[in-house]
Amino acid sequence: MTEDAREADQAVALKRLASNGGFAVDERTGEKMIQALQDIVDALEARWPALQRFAGSPRLSSTATARWVSAVMVRTAGDDRGLLTRLQQARAELPTYIEAIRLAQENYRPADGDTAATLHRYRA
Repeated sequence: MTEDAREADQAVALKRLASNGGFAVDERTGEKMIQALQDIVDALEARWPALQRFAGSPRLSSTATARWVSAVMVRTAGDDRGLLTRLQQARAELPTYIEAIRLAQENYRPADGDTAATLHRYRA
């Protein structure tokens, strides 16, 4: 399995865990987490056209060295660990993390109620 597939699987696994009640997060904390992730998604969307320029050859001189550097820059921007590759992955996966947090917020409400009921029994 490639590293990219493992990372995508992590987002799906987190969502599955949240769907099954495997973790919960309170409303306020969840909203802060979601807002932070959504800010990243929004920034990527807003800057995506500019970031795409990394996929093209930078304007350098016509010397052999400049052509070599240009080719290396293009290759590394788009290879498996390249900037564009990683940003595209984030752009695709962050919405799944947001969905997982929303599910975890839904899990918190009954979990919080159960905890309150348990504490009330011990207090009585």
